[in-house]
Amino acid sequence: MAMQVNGGGYGSRRRRGGASLSEINVTPFVDVVLVLLIIFMLTAHVMEYGIEVDVPKVRAVKDSSQPEMPVVSIQKDGTTWLNDKPANIHDLAAAIRQRYGKAKAVYVRADKETIYDSIAQVLSALGEAKINVNMVTQPEDTAVKGRKP
Repeated sequence: MAMQVNGGGYGSRRRRGGASLSEINVTPFVDVVLVLLIIFMLTAHVMEYGIEVDVPKVRAVKDSSQPEMPVVSIQKDGTTWLNDKPANIHDLAAAIRQRYGKAKAVYVRADKETIYDSIAQVLSALGEAKINVNMVTQPEDTAVKGRKP
């Protein structure tokens, strides 16, 4: 019966100064990628609109959405945003012209608890600049109210 004293395996090559292990351990890389994937999946819905505005619900809603149209958002406290950046009401028309060229219309999303004065000021500023205003609303859920559609 023949036996090898060194064992002839991985340990014997290492002791003799042979080739080093040149494989990459992929497990930590996969762990990091999966964690990043989960983070992006959880935060993806926030990236659509970073500003929380609870628009009023109405019965009749006409779907008139157009891509690449500027969105003016008005929060409860009266803070005005042009898409994702804060905007001054007095410079709103100039900011729209600067960022969107010759935009003829905008969407206005106002929180339902916003003081009407803030909304009126924004509408007035956009009206003076000859920019059409499309108000963003949410369809009323008729099933909850007990009405027939």
